[in-house]
Amino acid sequence: MGIGISIGEFVFGAAVSLATSWVLVSRLERVGERLRLSEALLGMVAALAADAPEITASITALAHNERAVGAGVVIGSNVFNLAALLGLGAVVAGGFGLHRKVIWLGGTIALWVALVCLITVTGVVSAAVGLVLVVVVLLPYIVLLGTHRRGLPWLPLPLRSKRWLLSAVDEEELELVVAIRPPRGTPVDALVAAVSLVVVVAASVTMERGASSIGVHFGISDIVVGGLVLAAVTSLPNAVAAIHLARNGRGEAALSTGLNSNNLNVVVGLLLPAVFIGVTHLSGQGFVIAGWYVGLTALTLVLAYAGRGLRPWSGWLIMGGYVSFVVTLLAIG
Repeated sequence: MGIGISIGEFVFGAAVSLATSWVLVSRLERVGERLRLSEALLGMVAALAADAPEITASITALAHNERAVGAGVVIGSNVFNLAALLGLGAVVAGGFGLHRKVIWLGGTIALWVALVCLITVTGVVSAAVGLVLVVVVLLPYIVLLGTHRRGLPWLPLPLRSKRWLLSAVDEEELELVVAIRPPRGTPVDALVAAVSLVVVVAASVTMERGASSIGVHFGISDIVVGGLVLAAVTSLPNAVAAIHLARNGRGEAALSTGLNSNNLNVVVGLLLPAVFIGVTHLSGQGFVIAGWYVGLTALTLVLAYAGRGLRPWSGWLIMGGYVSFVVTLLAIG
């Protein structure tokens, strides 16, 4: 395959995938509204739909035994999300406040997922064990988002703990309700969403194959192709969404959507396919890229909690962390 064709595949696949992902997100949100999902679950649905390009690119790479590309897309996208959704969002919005309970609840889960990702890609545990470690925490959280309005009778915790969880989810929904409450969907929306998903998957596969061919032609490291090029391109919808939210005074909604997006990326785009397709062990490169993911997640949460939100200087610091991540990845690549 000529390099011109590879470049064409990458550009065409990226353009179609990113453009169609917007249609997919909007239609799935409408379907979720018709099903009367809570704001928190709507946010989860929106995050999963927005992650379709990077998830597809990662699975495609893993299926072609390009482990560094596949893992790099997911982990690099997550690092990019922190910088774009939260760092850039805070700068554009001039800062925004956050509920501390939301930071505790969502942040604890996000940091746990990041740590499990680290020990999985470095070979400390298998992909199957990593998947179990994430699911046992993430699944109850998703159930909590869908059932909290019933008072959590299924959860074997003291009443005081239940009240804290209910309060945390309520505060999270307050951050999301203005940002993502969509019109009520119709059967046409469901059909458009299904077609859009097929288009996004096909375009993302084309994009990944083109990027991999370009990397081989120019001798670019797989970890750079996945962790920087594909990761940044596939995460552009999240970055644009963050700027839109910030400009409309809803920058705080980026915390929940950003953390949920990262969590779903790891589960659906890395751990789950790795169980069936192959091992994600990347040795030294895996430690570096996943270590940055853990570190920047922790830094973002500490800044958010200490300041009861993110200020412009916090945003610049987070984005500075991403620049350091890029420099590090280029150095090891």
